[in-house]
Amino acid sequence: MSSIDTEKVVRDRYSDAANARTPSLCCPIEYNTEYLKAIPKEIIERDYGCGDPSRHVRAGETVLDLGSGGGKICFIAAQVVGAAGKVIGVDLNDEMLDLARRSQPAVAKAIGFDNVSFRKGKIQDLAVDRDEIEQHLADNPVTDELGLRQLEQFLDAMRKERPMIADESVDVVVSNCVLNLVDADEKELLFDEILRALRPGGRAVISDIVADEPVPESMQADPELWSGCISGAFERSAFMDAFEQAGFVDVRLEELQSEPWQTVDGIAFRSATVIAYRPSLATDGEELMEQTQEFLQTPAASIQSVYRGPFKHVVDDEGRMYTRGETCTDALSHAAQREAIADQFVTYGADTDDLSVARPMTLPVSGEGCCGGGNC
Repeated sequence: MSSIDTEKVVRDRYSDAANARTPSLCCPIEYNTEYLKAIPKEIIERDYGCGDPSRHVRAGETVLDLGSGGGKICFIAAQVVGAAGKVIGVDLNDEMLDLARRSQPAVAKAIGFDNVSFRKGKIQDLAVDRDEIEQHLADNPVTDELGLRQLEQFLDAMRKERPMIADESVDVVVSNCVLNLVDADEKELLFDEILRALRPGGRAVISDIVADEPVPESMQADPELWSGCISGAFERSAFMDAFEQAGFVDVRLEELQSEPWQTVDGIAFRSATVIAYRPSLATDGEELMEQTQEFLQTPAASIQSVYRGPFKHVVDDEGRMYTRGETCTDALSHAAQREAIADQFVTYGADTDDLSVARPMTLPVSGEGCCGGGNC
């Protein structure tokens, strides 16, 4: 943990920023102006971000926005997913939540439906709804040991029976310049929570500030730099590694700001957007065998894929190697059809006109195919 109370300095600064625009917290970002028309001016003026993860949201999806602030990304995503979709914003700051919630009726009226909800909680602990805790404490003040035990039982039941964000309940997790505000000791928990919330095959689209080199402890102890999205920034490669270490696959640096947003003590800080996927298959051997057999009975099993290049060989996060120009004819070909890498391959076969029947899977397969005789 850093030597400062990171939660307090972030809360104090963003409470002020909810009431008056604070330009120093922003990276200049262009958003689709069509979506901004439905959003109140005060939301747009008091939005603090470094990217636009809503560009990667699709119709009908369930979206979770971590650190939703005044709700701008939520209100944009609400229009993209449409009435059939759902958007959940999570934030810990009361002033920001108030700004978002009081703007919600106006946005719903403008777009013709209300598919957004805002929850109070820590983004590194998505099981606990802080509004429910506050209500419980109001009804059951903790004044003795018995009250403390009742509170602990209440929290335990919430985590197990009614978590604020349920396991495998969302299609895409987005965040806009918020992960860097979480204390260093809790960042691993944060990535674990993102993975837990996603459905198998779901994706995280995270815009954040990254540094060209590790941030020294002296800067991490500066409350102004921490709350200003500087001191808590990941070094760029460490940011991508954090997704892999949490269990994500197909991690991709989608965007990287060409010029630094800020340079502090010789360290350049830039906006970056990373897209990463939760694996679509369980690792249990028996279940994996069932899913493999299910795939082999689908029309997609006849599809053949060829890695386009330009590299002679590429290896994915689960160890499969694809060779430029060589045909994959086994279940590995189906792995090549998954969303994150499909555009790297040419596909052909009896069913290439209708790949919608294929359910993307990742299958570890031995034998002849793209990898030759090796175990991929």
